[in-house]
Amino acid sequence: MEAYCFKCKEKREIQNPQAGFNSRSTPVTTGICKVCGTKLYRMGRTEMHEGMVAPPRIKKEIKRKGKMVIVESPAKARTIGNFLGKGYTVRASVGHVRDLLRSQLSVDVENNFQPKYRVPNEKRLIVKELKAEAKKAEEIFLATDPDREGEAIAWHLMEAAELDEKRVKRVVFHEITKPAIELAFSNPRAIDSDLVDAQQARRILDRLVGYNLTPLLWEKVRGRLSAGRVQSVALRLIVEREREIEAFVPQEYWTIDAEFKPLDAIESFRAKLSKIDGNDPDFSNQEIVEKLISKLKEAKYTIGEIKRGKRTRKPYAPFITSTLQQQASRQLGFTAKRTMRVAQQLYEGIDIENGGQTGLITYMRTDSTNISPVALKEVRKYIKNVHGEKFLPNKENIYKTRVAKAQRAHEAIRPTSVMHLPEKVKLFLKPEQYKLYRLIWRRFVASQMRAAIYSTVSILVSGESAKSKYQFRASGSELDFAGFLVLYEEAKDEDLNGKKNGQLILPKGLEKGNALKLLELLPAQHFTQPRPRFSEASLIQALEEYGIGRPSTYAPTISTIQARGYVEREKKRLLPTETGFIVNDLLIEYFPDILGVNFTAQMEEDLDEIAHGRRQWNDLIEDFYNDFEPKLKHAQEEMPEIKTEPEKIGRDCPKCGEELIVKWGRFGKFISCSNYPECKYTEPFLEKIGVVCPKDGGAIVLRKTRKGRIFYGCENYPNCDFTSWKKPIKTSCPACSGILVFKNKKEFQCLDCDEVFSSEIIVIKEAA
Repeated sequence: MEAYCFKCKEKREIQNPQAGFNSRSTPVTTGICKVCGTKLYRMGRTEMHEGMVAPPRIKKEIKRKGKMVIVESPAKARTIGNFLGKGYTVRASVGHVRDLLRSQLSVDVENNFQPKYRVPNEKRLIVKELKAEAKKAEEIFLATDPDREGEAIAWHLMEAAELDEKRVKRVVFHEITKPAIELAFSNPRAIDSDLVDAQQARRILDRLVGYNLTPLLWEKVRGRLSAGRVQSVALRLIVEREREIEAFVPQEYWTIDAEFKPLDAIESFRAKLSKIDGNDPDFSNQEIVEKLISKLKEAKYTIGEIKRGKRTRKPYAPFITSTLQQQASRQLGFTAKRTMRVAQQLYEGIDIENGGQTGLITYMRTDSTNISPVALKEVRKYIKNVHGEKFLPNKENIYKTRVAKAQRAHEAIRPTSVMHLPEKVKLFLKPEQYKLYRLIWRRFVASQMRAAIYSTVSILVSGESAKSKYQFRASGSELDFAGFLVLYEEAKDEDLNGKKNGQLILPKGLEKGNALKLLELLPAQHFTQPRPRFSEASLIQALEEYGIGRPSTYAPTISTIQARGYVEREKKRLLPTETGFIVNDLLIEYFPDILGVNFTAQMEEDLDEIAHGRRQWNDLIEDFYNDFEPKLKHAQEEMPEIKTEPEKIGRDCPKCGEELIVKWGRFGKFISCSNYPECKYTEPFLEKIGVVCPKDGGAIVLRKTRKGRIFYGCENYPNCDFTSWKKPIKTSCPACSGILVFKNKKEFQCLDCDEVFSSEIIVIKEAA
């Protein structure tokens, strides 16, 4: 029997061989070199091992030390790490670590709809590092977001990194502050399987719909389209509103106002005709109005009634996700996507020096208006100290959640501490962060203040002619006590056309029965208007009212339908494109129930049932698929091909001479040769704004950074380096003839001389 001798540097015969086993229970043979006496060692079973039983393998005990915390983002990890201190290691998973495979359905429809998950290539190194570090930790805390998606991320982390369930604990908090973190870590729990199942069911439903309908649209319409359970319903709302506008026939109607003055007074007031012989007036054309005016001039008028009273206006509830997105759109001009991105930054933590890295707002994906007792106590103390007791209600203002099935364990969106005054933290915030934080802070503080009080006045003017009786009405209000309005006023729904009563100033000494002199009659022509197109804010409001989607889905849904080219955003309004009309009509024709508003809302309620443990997720998927599958097969066989005509550029391909056309790719529009695939010429699609570059005379075009931020540059880049973050206009600077850009909604600024001009004196020329 031989073994390699390291001293002789060749194999030598083993003298006095002894059979045995090493610490890993592997058979070995030891002895000495017959030539030099060096100890020899040979691995593997030999005849000498016959009849010998290997001892049980002794596992090396891993010495575990410390506590490991896993969150989704590096920013959140830094903030939490500062609060937890020594003994804790905080790591970030950088979002989801496991998902359904992208290349296949990944749902076994024959095996109870079991999903097939995979760690994406870009996340394998992260999972490997988390797994290695978790093996050494005594305890592992999964501190992902406090919603269903966060619960699912925690579960996927445990599965993908093969974490020991006995050492894993789940912690939940709705604000990233030291007290909240300490409270959460002192009350850990297990992963909630019901919440995981609800999120898993949502993901599988969306995959079954999207994965099957998307290739159908690619085949029947064009490539790079998509369909989804929620996005297709949102598109349907926009398309149906557009068709309602197109079909609307304006109806003419008239109103008549009158200017009255008491006989012994100087001041006058205006009132509107409201009754003729006890009936509501209905004037459909000018001829009717002119006949009536002659009769009104002959009537005698007196004060019929004066009513004075008080009206209270209650403060608004603190923000939930949908109302935050709506008000950020109306007051700040933010898109839903931008609002959620900035809110995420405020939630995960900002370095405010003395206060350190801390979360400034509570969790921003919520549909609950709950407020913690600690926060209520703090804000009431602030209101009393800063605004005085007259602005503080006797007890806390409690708001009912207007969203059905809201998750009551969540809180409203509020500042983590009302003492983080917007003006104090402004220095540490970016402009967009400051604007959104100030909006959230003011809304929250105002929600716990007293109601505003108005004095109201309503006056009825009675008129009587030989044959008819008339009634004019005037009403108004005056603010007596501002209450919450000293701090916050909500931007009104841009879709509402009705005017609120303004201030009505009556002549002094006016009493019932006083005679009035008719000074003037003011007829006005009007036309009925259709409901306006959806803005992002009003679409979110509609989705919320119908129960479609949840707080986390509003912004992605609106972004997706725009990215796919179904909808365009024009002057903050959402307009369906030709492709949007076609896709919507095809999906509604072949999937009328599944893409219906009521069906989608009911599905959300069913998912809520799963989250509460009252229904099995597999049963819901099966019920859905049994209805969906036959409709899908019918659509695959019967749906017609409707190929849209490509948009022509008006230029020929520089390579082959064929026409250039607009195509859609992964990142949006691009210009391609119509002779593809024989000719593969492409160039970027440049959206011209009708303004000439001041440097080389080229056209200024809209461009986007890698992160999607819009800026404006010359079409001849890189030969011309002109760029501007602000949109240029065609009108030249009155002072130096330089190029003007929008500074804000009311002002323009010259890029050459830096002079600022009011929009009242600058007339924007129509773009060519």
